[in-house]
Amino acid sequence: MASEYLEHKLALLPALPGCYLMKNINSQIIYVGKAKNLRNRVRSYFKSSHDGKTARLVSEIADFETIVTSTNKESFLLEITLIQKHQPYYNIKLKRGTGYPYIKITNERDPQILITGDVKKDGAYYFGPYPNVYAAEETLHFIQKVYPLRRCNGFQGRPCLYYHMGQCLGACFKEVPEKTYQEQIERIKSFLSGNTKTIKKRLTKEMETAAVEMQYERAAELRDQLHYIEVTVEKQRIISNDKTPRDLFNFYMDKGWLSIQVFFIRQARLMKREKRLFPIIESAEEEMATFIMQFYNRKNNVLPREILIPAGLPAQEISEILGIPVRTPQRGEKRDLLAMAEKNARLVLEEKFRLLELDEHKTTGAMKEITDALGLPEGHKIEAFDHSHIQGADLVSAMVVFSDGQPNRKLYRKYKLKTVDHADEAASTAEVIRRRYSRLLKEHQPMPDMIFMDGGDIQMNAAKDVLENELNLAIPVVGMVKNDHHKTADLLFGDTDQHINLDPKSQGFYLVQRIQDEVHRFAITFHRQVHTKHSLSSRLDEIAGVGPKTRNKLLKKFGSIAHIAEASIDDLHELGIPQPTAQLIKVSLQKNAQVAHGSSHD
Repeated sequence: MASEYLEHKLALLPALPGCYLMKNINSQIIYVGKAKNLRNRVRSYFKSSHDGKTARLVSEIADFETIVTSTNKESFLLEITLIQKHQPYYNIKLKRGTGYPYIKITNERDPQILITGDVKKDGAYYFGPYPNVYAAEETLHFIQKVYPLRRCNGFQGRPCLYYHMGQCLGACFKEVPEKTYQEQIERIKSFLSGNTKTIKKRLTKEMETAAVEMQYERAAELRDQLHYIEVTVEKQRIISNDKTPRDLFNFYMDKGWLSIQVFFIRQARLMKREKRLFPIIESAEEEMATFIMQFYNRKNNVLPREILIPAGLPAQEISEILGIPVRTPQRGEKRDLLAMAEKNARLVLEEKFRLLELDEHKTTGAMKEITDALGLPEGHKIEAFDHSHIQGADLVSAMVVFSDGQPNRKLYRKYKLKTVDHADEAASTAEVIRRRYSRLLKEHQPMPDMIFMDGGDIQMNAAKDVLENELNLAIPVVGMVKNDHHKTADLLFGDTDQHINLDPKSQGFYLVQRIQDEVHRFAITFHRQVHTKHSLSSRLDEIAGVGPKTRNKLLKKFGSIAHIAEASIDDLHELGIPQPTAQLIKVSLQKNAQVAHGSSHD
């Protein structure tokens, strides 16, 4: 049942299309949805019974806001923008890219062909995705031999090695006509679209000629190229009569979980499959539409010429927004592929259900154990901090993030302390907490549900002081206290720094240990990097005449103090370092090396 405050807001909802944003007790946006009728949709959360993920969402809703749009199409676009901006816990969130390789012909005066996983709107031609990097590399090597473009770095006044091998058109020493490149690119595009007859005929003729002329190595190489076409380009069964690049989506829904299969159809063949699983809030059809929109809003997925989807999805809106045809096949191979995608989605989901109970217990269940023990509302995100130094030098801090019991490494942050120059735990904590959360406030980013400080009451109280008295934030701060074995024993929490005991056999206790171990590991790793860099830099800085530019030049060229010490004065002089300074560097580093060598035996 909704609170009195929510009841008043529900009564004022308009019967118009738009988006709604659900918020928790900390005013964090936890879900974004769209609706043709905001009044009916938003009221349904509070006026109907729910289970699974939807029930958990509803239990956390403390407030909501709505944004009215003119059309349903606008609400689609706004929803995707809001999901990407706020990254709500309960929405389907896609990773940045598929990670599949593409073959790219660059958009340059003298174009190159290469493999990339980073698809940009840069006027280049992209082909793929390929099943794996090996398949893409083999195809690339074949094209470089048969349809070369440019393999050199550009004009250098003489032919490059690849030109002599017949794998470069010669931009290294002459001006290659744009028409020559364009004709070659058309041949490559034709080949990558599955038209292999022409090249097979040409290669067969060249192989026979080479054999007659007793050029057996060349004949063998041509035979291997023909074999490559047969086993890689042509090995998959043709599934349609035309070469239109298509992506096919289908799903299976059960017990609040959505299982999605994406088939990439290229060169009339099924090139690659992708599977995804999500617990969902809305209907499968609505979540599928959102998934497809997000799928092409990432930079790593190239739009095909056509998308195939099952019946029941808003094909017209998706087509209008993406600007390509969106169809539901009624017969033939494409309809069979759609059925196969649904069958695969069902099998994947059935396997997930066998593992689901265990997964839920270890992650979300562990988070709930911690929040229950602390007397806090159920949360999702913990940010944990630790400091590291050696005898008060090279002070650094590190932050790790755990979302629903799992480390979220893309959100980790490193801090070189700026205002603290000695081992002061309270001052170090105050600086890093001030920097982290003033930035989140400035950028209107969501706050965590809890902050964990490694070390105890000094760090915990320093963090609380900055949050409450400087930033006016009410984020719960928890101290992680170690025992004699350097393992987490208790949590410190509350105004009186109360010790909270977790059951040592519980998943919550195990999660706290993992958080503590991870933040400590991350801080130590960062500190080692900083310390190593500083020890190298400081030895060079002590030498008269060596400033930051010279130091960076030396380290970039030679990589280490030992290699600089081994270099000749002429080697140093070649970097633009004056002769007297070069001599001083040699003498100083050799003297240091002798001192270090002598001290190691003391």
